[in-house]
Amino acid sequence: MEEQFDNQLNIELSEEIAEGVYSNLAIVTHSNAEFVMDFIRVMPGIPKAKVKSRIIVTPEHAKRLLMALEDNIAKYEALNGRIKTQSEPEGFPINFGGTMGQA
Repeated sequence: MEEQFDNQLNIELSEEIAEGVYSNLAIVTHSNAEFVMDFIRVMPGIPKAKVKSRIIVTPEHAKRLLMALEDNIAKYEALNGRIKTQSEPEGFPINFGGTMGQA
C-alpha cells in the first residue's frame, strides 16, 4: 500500500545561505529549555576568534540532530573509511598542532 504525504514542506535555500559558513570549532551549551551551538572559525596565529553562527534548538531537536549526524557519519564511513580523530589537550590548540611561525 502506498502512502501519500499531504503535509509536504517546501524549503527555500537562498544563494547566500547555500554558500555555508566554515567553522573549525563548535561550543555546545544548554539550559533546561534549549541547546545552544556556537560555530567558530579559529585562524592560526590569531589569538581571537569570532562566533560565525549560533544555532539554538530544543532538547528534542538536539537529540534528532545527534541521531542524524550519527546516521550520516556511519554512511560516510561505510563509503570512505573511518574518520580519524585525535585527542586534543585541554583548550583548543591555537597553532592547529603545527609549529608556530616566527617573524
